[in-house]
Amino acid sequence: MRISKALISGVAVVLGAMPSLLAQAPTLQEQLAAQYKLVKMGSDTSGYSVVEKGTLLAIQKGGILAVPYTDQTVLASKYEGGTVHGPSGLAVTARKSLMGRFSATQSQGQTTHLFQVGDKVYPMKIDVNVAKDTVTMGIVACDTCNKTDPPTYNKANVVFQFPKGSLANANAGSVEDTIGQLLSISDDTQQADQGGQQQGGDQGQQGAADNSQPQPQAEPQSIEKGMTTDQVEAAMGKPEKIVNLGPKKIYVYKDLKVTFLNGKVFDVQ
Repeated sequence: MRISKALISGVAVVLGAMPSLLAQAPTLQEQLAAQYKLVKMGSDTSGYSVVEKGTLLAIQKGGILAVPYTDQTVLASKYEGGTVHGPSGLAVTARKSLMGRFSATQSQGQTTHLFQVGDKVYPMKIDVNVAKDTVTMGIVACDTCNKTDPPTYNKANVVFQFPKGSLANANAGSVEDTIGQLLSISDDTQQADQGGQQQGGDQGQQGAADNSQPQPQAEPQSIEKGMTTDQVEAAMGKPEKIVNLGPKKIYVYKDLKVTFLNGKVFDVQ
C-alpha cells in the first residue's frame, strides 16, 4: 500500500499542532483559580487586615473548625459525601502542645472557633491534588461581613475529598458544584461585581421602553463554545446579571448561564 506525500504531510501538520492545542486547555487548577479570587492579607503595627478582597463565600454547613490568623497552625476539616468531618484529634492535640510552649500572655486569645452557617469567608489558597483526588481550599473570615469585633480573621483549611480516580477527568463545573455545597459564592459578591454595570443596563432598558413600535419576533439564537462576549450579547442581548471573577466571567440570563474564560465561551448551562 502506497502512502501519498500529501497524506504524510497532513499527518505531520496535525501532530505538530497538537502541543499548541493541548497547551491552550486550562488545567483544573487554573480554572478554579479563575473562579475563586484569592484574598490578599497584610499586616502593620495594628495587626493583620485585608489588603485586597477575594471572592466572598458563604458557609452552607457547620463543622469547620478554625483558629485565629495569628496562630501558627492551621486545622483542616474534610468535606466528603456531603458531610463535614472535623480535624483529627491528633491535629488538635498537636496544636494544643504547640500553643503550650508560649507564655500565658502570648497564648491569650488563641482559641478555636467553629464557623456558623451564613458566615462569610475569603479563599486564601486553592490546591488540586489529582493523585489524592482532593481539592484543598484555605479560607479566612471576613470579619467586617460577620461583624466580628475585635477582628480575629479566623482561618482554616477545607479538604474536599472526591471519589477515587474521579478528579483526573473531572470538569471544573462539577468540582465547583461540590465546593458550592459547603462554600457558595455569596450574592454580595455578585452584586458588587455588577456595580456600575447595572446603571448602564437600566438606561438600556429605559430606552427600550420608550420604543412603542412592535418588534418582529427574532429567530432562536445559538451559543457556541469559543464565542466572544460581544458575539453572545449580539445573539442573546444584555444579560440580567454579570459575575466578574477576573479571567472568568459569567453572564446570567433568565434560563441560561454562560461562562467565559479569557473572553471566550467556556461553558453553557
